[in-house]
Amino acid sequence: MSFDHPVLSSLLPVVLLIGVGFVVGRARLMRQESVRDLSNLVFLVLTQALLFRSMSSVHLERLDMRPVFQYFLAAAVLFFAMLMVYGRDSRASVLALAGIFSNTLMIGVPLIGLAYGEAGQVLLFTLISLHALVLLTMATVVLELQIAREQAAVSGQKSRLWRTLGQAVRSAVLHPVPLPIIVGLLYAQTGWGLHPVVDKPLQLLGSAFGPIALVLVGITLSHTPMGKNLAAAVRLSLVKTVLHPVLMLAVGWALGLRGLPLSVMVVAAALPIGANVFLFSQRYRKEEDTVTAAVAVSTMMAMLGVSLAMALLPLLPA
Repeated sequence: MSFDHPVLSSLLPVVLLIGVGFVVGRARLMRQESVRDLSNLVFLVLTQALLFRSMSSVHLERLDMRPVFQYFLAAAVLFFAMLMVYGRDSRASVLALAGIFSNTLMIGVPLIGLAYGEAGQVLLFTLISLHALVLLTMATVVLELQIAREQAAVSGQKSRLWRTLGQAVRSAVLHPVPLPIIVGLLYAQTGWGLHPVVDKPLQLLGSAFGPIALVLVGITLSHTPMGKNLAAAVRLSLVKTVLHPVLMLAVGWALGLRGLPLSVMVVAAALPIGANVFLFSQRYRKEEDTVTAAVAVSTMMAMLGVSLAMALLPLLPA
């Protein structure tokens, strides 16, 4: 496989950025207590700018939603199946999100563009426009419900279901991830667009999200006992890079999806775990070591998994 192959040219920069962070962490160029501050900067500032700007130009009526709907159907099936397997608690929500949340932006955009051209990118951008909104909101609502249930169990006070659900939905909507997505989507429907004075800073902040988040993964990885978490990370990576695309293929094929839309959705499902899941685990302090290791492991495993998917998909009957 040559270095100009679309898979390698998309994945190697991600591996190198994680590697840079790993070296920074090992060399102790950043103090351990500063890692949390950097995580908050990425989560509360850079992510906000990226998500709001991405959604501020989305017009739902122009999007072909059928492939995306099928993608979310496969993701939801896998998410709730993983919840059952991992124990239906708050940590299970983070692990289940890791099994379905792809790195569609940093890896998916260049990969799909090189492999499938503009038509493929249109399909991917349709998915990206709703990817974080649907998957992160779903995971946040479920996790907030589980946290409320766990807190009630500790305090011994039973809260009514409707009140717990209401608090969970409110926490999810006012969460630092879904909120800028919803605000950006609502703003997009006005048709006003973003003035360059506002758009340029948002673009600069948003473009910094991917590199800094991946360097942060590497820094955290340098302090993570890999031997202790390697088995769990490999299992989670296999779910993300193997089971997720296989399930997407099965759902898409059963519902009549064929050709380029099926290929793009399956390849998107085969992508490694996105950095948003790492930030999600950091935010809630759940399964941080496992998710950190899994982001790195799944990135390496995706080189084989994505290549295999792209090689086999054209062999399917039309």
